[in-house]
Amino acid sequence: MDGPFLEDNGVIAIVIFGVVLLLVMGLTLILFFYLSRKKIIQKELEKKTLELVHQKEMLKATIVAQEAERNRIAQDLHDAISAKLNVVSLSANFLLEEENVTPKETDEIINHMLRVTNKTIESSRKIAHNLLPPILEKFGLGAALEELCDEFSNSKKVNVTSKIEYKVERLSKDDELHVFRIVQELMNNSMRHGKAKEIELNFNSEKENLSLSYKDNGLGFDTNTIGVQKGLGLRNIESRVSLLKGKIAYQSEELKGVKVEITI
Repeated sequence: MDGPFLEDNGVIAIVIFGVVLLLVMGLTLILFFYLSRKKIIQKELEKKTLELVHQKEMLKATIVAQEAERNRIAQDLHDAISAKLNVVSLSANFLLEEENVTPKETDEIINHMLRVTNKTIESSRKIAHNLLPPILEKFGLGAALEELCDEFSNSKKVNVTSKIEYKVERLSKDDELHVFRIVQELMNNSMRHGKAKEIELNFNSEKENLSLSYKDNGLGFDTNTIGVQKGLGLRNIESRVSLLKGKIAYQSEELKGVKVEITI
């Protein structure tokens, strides 16, 4: 009796041990998947948080850039238009109110008013050109970029070489303006801050993604401190790249120029 009884107890013990082991393994797996899932969710939340922070920074940079642009336009209107129109107004009132004006003085004042008026017209054209280059509106981004490169080269302060392959109307008019402003800002930075003498621009829209490669031989900067020294110009560029749903990467060393790669 004892032999079979002991064998039965041994089998039961093994079964119970096996069931307990399976339960422990099952609970361990459930706990593992739970913790893994929790970690994945936490990583996703952190990623989303970083994306939201980045979007807020880009939005803030865009607002700051727009405000700076408004202030610049307001200053241009005040300096180039309003001040000159005041001169014309004062001269016209002088002619109307002053009785003892000789014909010679009248001619001189009228000629002066004409010169100021012509300068005012030219200033208004320049302001309008800065707001929206006519060539961009009429002939598209490719032609506008080529004209921009020619303008900088013609200044004799920098030599610009470019290779622009752009399929007409690949981008919307608003996005074309963003790309134009990005290149314009890069060139202005190369001239003002980098003191560059050579600029190279390559823009290709033939493939699925639009690729913009830009480099100069200017003073460059330390990419490790770019977050600290990032000025309004770079923030403006990055905010426009973000609006285009693109990516931007910098390569630079002090005194070794700058290389910028933008993929849209």
